[in-house]
Amino acid sequence: MAALNSNSFNHRPESKFPPSLWGDHFINHVSDSKVVEKYSKTVEVMKSDVRNLLTAPQTKMIDTMNLIDTLERLGVSYHFENDIEEKLQQYFHLNTNYHDDEAYDLYTVALHFRLFRQHGHPISSEIFSKWTDGNGKFNESIKSDAKGMLSLYEASYLRTRGETILDEALAFTTATLKSMVPNLRSPLKKNVELALVQPLHFGIPRLEAHSYITMYEEEELRNETLIKFAKIDYNLLQMLHREELQQVSRWWKELGLISKLPYARDRIVECFFWAVALHYEPQYSLARVFFAKSAAMISVIDDTYDAYGTIEELEVFTEAIQRWDFGELSRLPDYMRPLYKAILELYMQFEDELAKEGRSYASFYAIEGLKELVRCYFKEAKWFIKGNLPPFEEYLKLGVITSTVCYLVPSCFMGIGSARKEDFEWLSKKPKILVAACTIGRLVDDVGSYEGEMERGQLAIGVESYVKENGVTKEEAMAKFMELAMNAWKDTNKEMLRPSCYKSRDLLTVILNFERLVDVTYKDKEDGYTHPEKVLKPLIIDMFVDAFEV
Repeated sequence: MAALNSNSFNHRPESKFPPSLWGDHFINHVSDSKVVEKYSKTVEVMKSDVRNLLTAPQTKMIDTMNLIDTLERLGVSYHFENDIEEKLQQYFHLNTNYHDDEAYDLYTVALHFRLFRQHGHPISSEIFSKWTDGNGKFNESIKSDAKGMLSLYEASYLRTRGETILDEALAFTTATLKSMVPNLRSPLKKNVELALVQPLHFGIPRLEAHSYITMYEEEELRNETLIKFAKIDYNLLQMLHREELQQVSRWWKELGLISKLPYARDRIVECFFWAVALHYEPQYSLARVFFAKSAAMISVIDDTYDAYGTIEELEVFTEAIQRWDFGELSRLPDYMRPLYKAILELYMQFEDELAKEGRSYASFYAIEGLKELVRCYFKEAKWFIKGNLPPFEEYLKLGVITSTVCYLVPSCFMGIGSARKEDFEWLSKKPKILVAACTIGRLVDDVGSYEGEMERGQLAIGVESYVKENGVTKEEAMAKFMELAMNAWKDTNKEMLRPSCYKSRDLLTVILNFERLVDVTYKDKEDGYTHPEKVLKPLIIDMFVDAFEV
């Protein structure tokens, strides 16, 4: 955000953001209904074959657990949620003794641990102690087991606070895998290289499926039926996502906000990419459209506070949002009127849609989230424009709100038919899992956008206030931010375990997926949202452009 000297409060900061990468590419998309119909029929037929594999009565636990992992990583497990849930429930209550039985090697134990944790079963991390010495260090003898190392590495990302054995496991496997890479053969080598850049638990499910389909094809023990099923299912979902993206892109173009407000980032495709990152399954179509529109709108509002508005203009705009009334239009500066009108009209459309489902109450919570967000944006803007560095704690308190997660999660829930009034009430009380997501959103974004803000002559307030207060370098401040974000991940992992949370896992997973998309978007200290050409462009092509050959 722009820092100006104190006698220039009415000076207008100017930011030049890169234009959209996509033009009308997705608006001109034409879908082939014959292909959709053919794929849909094939998926229905193949589904029963795969379900038979999963529910076959005589299959050993080890084989079924491997199959569940494969289905999840191929991105098709949503077809079999109940079957998988039943199996895992049954296996978890067997209380398997992983210590005694020689059948349970490191790969298997780590895989079972990860699957149980992913599904909320509170399995103890002490099952790994048989590979440690008296001081809690892992035995050197397991270093040669690359497959086991990779499995333990992926499992360790599901750690909670205080699980020192998993902290140790992560450090041990990361160092070992890095040293092993040159001597490995693919597909294992490829698998390890990818995991070191993007751990599975921190990855966006749809993108993880895309890369795993390609890698699974190279496996010696691959199942050809599963490959075909996964490819057709991926292509079929991609067609649905493209249609939604076309609808959202057309709405955005017709709205014409960017032509009226050229200072703002034009990122509708990236906003829709985020929507798919949160929930890709077909039943969440409305949620994706609601979310993408909400995110695009908040992006323009953010840039208005961040990159263009003066204090006086922003004060009037903040008050207008609190009053939420078309009568406020006449008070606003000319350039702000189209934005204000677009916001109110968007929520009228949302309310019409929600009324059909008898869920009109849902928009109230998103609007309240938006009001809170702009109040915090305004406080932040005053710091930036006046060039003030607040105490770090004060910044962070505000920053968890301006991360936008507290507004975007209820915006997401708004389009999910199963989200009831009590779920929105729960969110409004800022539960621990939501605070964790907001914290990750704020800190990882601050690290990612630091260089860009400095290049634009702006004050990167989070990092700078931490540096000043603690007398550290910017590198040390960023390392601290990543450590705090990692602790927030541990809190999320804890909240995802039963019975610490009574909410539906579908809703909790949306919040978890928020953290994942932050990890991917701001990977390696890049601001992938502002500069999508570096980070998000190839991922968007994988998700919406390139289909698998079947």
